[in-house]
Amino acid sequence: MSDDLTVTLPSDLEIKMVRVFDAPRELVFEAHAKSEHLKHWWGRGNPVDCEMDFRPGGTYRFIEHAPDGQQYAFRGEYREIQVPERIVQTFEFEGMPGHVCVETLELTEESGKTTVTSVTRFDTKEERDGMVSSGMEGGARESYDALAAYLAKLS
Repeated sequence: MSDDLTVTLPSDLEIKMVRVFDAPRELVFEAHAKSEHLKHWWGRGNPVDCEMDFRPGGTYRFIEHAPDGQQYAFRGEYREIQVPERIVQTFEFEGMPGHVCVETLELTEESGKTTVTSVTRFDTKEERDGMVSSGMEGGARESYDALAAYLAKLS
């Protein structure tokens, strides 16, 4: 079964992540589009405060509350939304302000399973490499594991 995260570097400015979920595309999209769902999985399964205005031009801000008491805040703007197949948004970690990347999520469904393909584009190779070395792969893996568990409860 393809329930593992694949991370590749397709160009000097990009990180690509692919994961298959055992759930229909509409449900996986909704889990990305509504704060009542996102708060259950986005922060690696840790509690998350979510503020979302899910529309093109709308903004979001998520605050993850880690077990060690630390808080990590992230924000961005929704640039493009095509229900239920595509979300384009900016992403910025507030701990490193000014480093804004663009994430494109594409969702495809086959035989009741949904593949989420995320491509994150950075302004420079140094910013991309900094994200790679930050431990983001592990965090993304933990969040997607939490999403898979959450989707199983909804199905």
